[in-house]
Amino acid sequence: MAHRTHNSFNSRHFLRCFILLICGIATLSANGQIPADWLIKPLKVRARVIVDRDHKNITLNNGLVKRVFRIQPNVACIDFENLSSGQQLLRAIKPEASLNIDGRAYNVGGLYGQTENAYLQIDSVDRYQAHDDDFYFSGYKITELQTYIAWKPVGWAMNAKQPTGKTLTFVYHSRQEALKDIAVMVNYELYDGIPLIVKSVRVENNSGHSIKVGRVTNEILALVEEESAVVGSPEQMKKQHGIYVETNYAFNNAMRYDLSDQTTHWLADSAYTSQVNYNYQTPCLLEIYPEKVNGIVLNTGEVFKSVRSYELLMDSYDRERRGLAIRQMYRTAAPWTTENPIFMHLVSKTDDEVYRAIEQCAATGYEALILSFGSNCDMEDSSANNIARWKSITAYAHGKGIKIGGYSLFSSRRISDEDDVIDPKTGKPDAAAFFGNAPCLGSKWGLAYIAKLKSFISGTGFDIFENDGPYPGDVCASTVHPGHLGLEDSQWKQMELQKGLYHWCSEHGVYVNAPDWYFLDGSNKIGIGYREVNFSLPRQDQKILNRQNIYDGLWEKTPSMSWGFVPLTKYQGGGPEAVLEPLADHLQDYTQLMIQYYGAGVQACYRGPRLYDTEKTKIAVKSVINWYKKYRTLLNSDVIHLRRADGRDWDGLMHVNPALKNKGLVMLYNPLKEKITRTIKLPLYYTGLTEKAKIKEKDGVATGYVLGRDYTVKLHVTLQPDSYTWFVIE
Repeated sequence: MAHRTHNSFNSRHFLRCFILLICGIATLSANGQIPADWLIKPLKVRARVIVDRDHKNITLNNGLVKRVFRIQPNVACIDFENLSSGQQLLRAIKPEASLNIDGRAYNVGGLYGQTENAYLQIDSVDRYQAHDDDFYFSGYKITELQTYIAWKPVGWAMNAKQPTGKTLTFVYHSRQEALKDIAVMVNYELYDGIPLIVKSVRVENNSGHSIKVGRVTNEILALVEEESAVVGSPEQMKKQHGIYVETNYAFNNAMRYDLSDQTTHWLADSAYTSQVNYNYQTPCLLEIYPEKVNGIVLNTGEVFKSVRSYELLMDSYDRERRGLAIRQMYRTAAPWTTENPIFMHLVSKTDDEVYRAIEQCAATGYEALILSFGSNCDMEDSSANNIARWKSITAYAHGKGIKIGGYSLFSSRRISDEDDVIDPKTGKPDAAAFFGNAPCLGSKWGLAYIAKLKSFISGTGFDIFENDGPYPGDVCASTVHPGHLGLEDSQWKQMELQKGLYHWCSEHGVYVNAPDWYFLDGSNKIGIGYREVNFSLPRQDQKILNRQNIYDGLWEKTPSMSWGFVPLTKYQGGGPEAVLEPLADHLQDYTQLMIQYYGAGVQACYRGPRLYDTEKTKIAVKSVINWYKKYRTLLNSDVIHLRRADGRDWDGLMHVNPALKNKGLVMLYNPLKEKITRTIKLPLYYTGLTEKAKIKEKDGVATGYVLGRDYTVKLHVTLQPDSYTWFVIE
């Protein structure tokens, strides 16, 4: 028997290795071994910076990604490889960065002489030369990865640890007399346990005069094209690639990064003359820069810091696997996104209603209370009386173990002609902002707004800040606003102010809800994606629509990064069929809506005056919260998409976490008015299980299953009409 078990294990291990190979997820190492899948089992190899004995090359390597730089006669990236798949991403040498100073463009690093740009042969690099006009390599530093934000976690978090790794910094100077005291540093942060490098540029003005910094391109990569298109434009040929890039310069309220991104540019490369595209339009040149930042004045002693490019190497085109990698990037590089308090969204008119809501939160196991829009909390009122009043309420909440926070609207409001963003075409505040009218964050009002918020939060001890309509990227042509000089630096300066506020919040233990993509600069949560007027539809519609929103919104976001919405009272119109109040009269719908969100690991804004109205309702709410807390870590783990809700048949999703005793949790729903019995194929690859699984429905008896050759099991289920159930996988 022992002999058979051993053979079975070897067979199963071989099959997993074979699947990894044919899917392009893994490649043979030098000793012929298949590395473990980093999305299932953490890699033990730590980040290293390796300097050749002859000081000719410097290599970044963490076992998952390798990036090699030639440093003679200037710095050039000559190797960028995904060690999981074996894919070489680089086809040609480009500068390591570029920048514009006082109206003139300069390259930073780079070598010249490559004639064939379809591929790069290392033995030819020795013949390449540097240009005298470029910023040249003058030294390097190797340091431990530094904490980007000194996040202070104050509640439950999936990952409370800051990332570790190494940072390689190349220092550059110019041979031109006018630029000799300008230092340019290009930083590469290599993270442990994930194929991720974060790149950024720092410009120091050590001269005796001011300079004007225009466009700074902090990444330029000549990447393999991964396609063969004889005709077509760069826009037409955009697609998934072996590299995923995200920067901390994203906005537009889309609640999705790819639509919020302001910096990623896939361009044609005219130097690549052997490409199959007749017009040389293949989008295989990647440049990272913010489009509307063209003039930052640096006075003597000042520093400019570029956007941060998070470069994550992908080993698959599978949507689920790519999403898993992106989610792991957030958990690693932005651990504050894993904090996930259980909160209520209170609509209150009096302080007594706030006290009652605090008591209800404490009684049901909720952890936080947010004063919603339309409530009796004004965070812009930094008067002594208002701060003292809310400090007292906060102390009461903290005494009950409840965190408390408030709501503030920045954009989509008009302040004054002096303080609103100025249209560059008309020179007036002509409703040219993203939301029509909006204040400029660099105006006197905008600077005072930030100061008032900090004063209120510090004075009251608030734990949560819900910033609706944060800075959405509006440019401003004003030349009298104290926070920026003019149009060219207006977007950058306002962005820095907004990010600075979120850094401050994160470092002071203040949780941030914000409907825009500031995750890499300290915000914790964003809307999962929904249409507000849908919450005026009948509850039965809302249940299915919410499950669709959850399913669609968790491809690239972790559960803790999203919030949904449950209107307890009338919201955006709708009649009695749309609301849950009185709660006791609609307890079945109320309970299922909670289960749908908590079962996905997603917090919802339960917006209303109370969490319960009767003892029976209180027991139901408490029961759901206790269930959520029992499986909290698993429910906050990665989501595997099973079947999207369509109202025609079952739908559901599965959480997986190979590091836990319970490896998975399946949530299933039946929207039909009749009982159904189905056989569902569960993909268990990402649970880490390889041979056998034990599965039990709710708290029932576990049944053993043997995994198929594709790491699936067939689960036979019966679902009652208009109901739900869950299964735990061991």
